[in-house]
Amino acid sequence: MLGGRGVAHRGVMPTVSANGTRIFYKDWGTGRPVVFSHGWPLNADSWDAQMLFLASNGLRCVAHDRRGHGRSGQPWDGNEMDTYADDLATLIETLDLRGVVLVGFSTGGGEVARYVGRHGTERVAGAVLVSAVPPLMLKTDDNLGGVPIEVFDGLRAGSIADRAQLYRDLADGPFFGNNRPGANVSQGMRDSFWLQGMQSGHRNAYECIAAFSATDFRGDLERFDVPTLVIHGDDDQVVPFEVGGKASAALVEGAALRVYPGAPHGITDTHKEQLNADLLAFVQGVAAGSTFHWEGTSCSTARS
Repeated sequence: MLGGRGVAHRGVMPTVSANGTRIFYKDWGTGRPVVFSHGWPLNADSWDAQMLFLASNGLRCVAHDRRGHGRSGQPWDGNEMDTYADDLATLIETLDLRGVVLVGFSTGGGEVARYVGRHGTERVAGAVLVSAVPPLMLKTDDNLGGVPIEVFDGLRAGSIADRAQLYRDLADGPFFGNNRPGANVSQGMRDSFWLQGMQSGHRNAYECIAAFSATDFRGDLERFDVPTLVIHGDDDQVVPFEVGGKASAALVEGAALRVYPGAPHGITDTHKEQLNADLLAFVQGVAAGSTFHWEGTSCSTARS
């Protein structure tokens, strides 16, 4: 049962019911709402560094565990982007959030894009795509620069064979760039990725591979009509910069592109200070109607 502005009564985990599934969320701070969508196979805890920083700077930060991940329910069905986006819409509407800045990392960037595609921007003031999977990761006849299907088939095979080891290999290798010369990614950071991965439902995480890799978000991005910031590392080995951030920024009219030189996929941890500062500047700019000039691009945060 919910009390106050949607926060659960003391002793009860805050959840909303979305499409028959219990969706856990955390809700920190007060002020303009910033809503976070996490990556695969993680959960809302992956945003803790950003939420703590932004909530400490006068913002209300809300992050949910995607269905099948973390503390949310593990339904057999609905492990695809349309339902993910509808769950996000239920969360936003249940908490009656308005003037929201949506922030999506990796798979969560796809969730944000599909939310805009399906639900529009009536409640949205701005959007940020961080190391995000849009426009389309998979190599197809009309997306020849995409990632070959064999890569995602390998993830599926690894998940079936030994998903605990798959998550360990991702954390110890490409996700944080720990396989690069001179990398120094802490054991704790890598262990946190593994732990969050193991909290996901087996089928849910398995089916999410298709959701983040094969969903075409190009039409969704064309519907963006709010200030948008795209942030991506140019050494992202999971969602290559050319496939993700660069291509997305080109499809969203007026989007600003912020490139982190040499940065890996998991910049919410490896580059948290830089990311936190950029997010705060963007959200404050949305409130003030400012214009940003980053990496040769500009983004007016004054909504037309």
